[in-house]
Amino acid sequence: MTLAEKGSHPDLPPVPVSQSPVEKFREFLELRNLKCTGERLKMVEHVFEKHNHFDADQLTATMKESGIKASRSTVYRTLTLLVEAGLLRDLTFGPKTVYEHDYGYPHHEHLYCEKCGDVIEFISEELTRLQEEICRRHNFRPTVQ
Repeated sequence: MTLAEKGSHPDLPPVPVSQSPVEKFREFLELRNLKCTGERLKMVEHVFEKHNHFDADQLTATMKESGIKASRSTVYRTLTLLVEAGLLRDLTFGPKTVYEHDYGYPHHEHLYCEKCGDVIEFISEELTRLQEEICRRHNFRPTVQ
């Protein structure tokens, strides 16, 4: 079982958003004066077809299987832009960097087993409140990782 399969969480409820991921990415690219290429937009559509964890190599392979042509460098550059745009979140699970949807999904946590590679996603309002309280107490501003 791959990280993508282990990281899928069909019960993670989507959050209503005002723009589609493609629209939000177009807007981000325009604000940065970057090219909005067909390759990039097809990649965004492909990434947001289902919620799972994936690495760059897995994405490249599934895009190829789906008939979407994009160079490896385009995939890596676009993943970086998608993280900067707030559409994806990058996570480190063991030796791998994996990505997941950040846009349109609630804040949640992960547990990663270093032995078997299982990933568990969960939502904990109690943990979120505790993190916020500790940040307030120490004048820290929390960032999502």
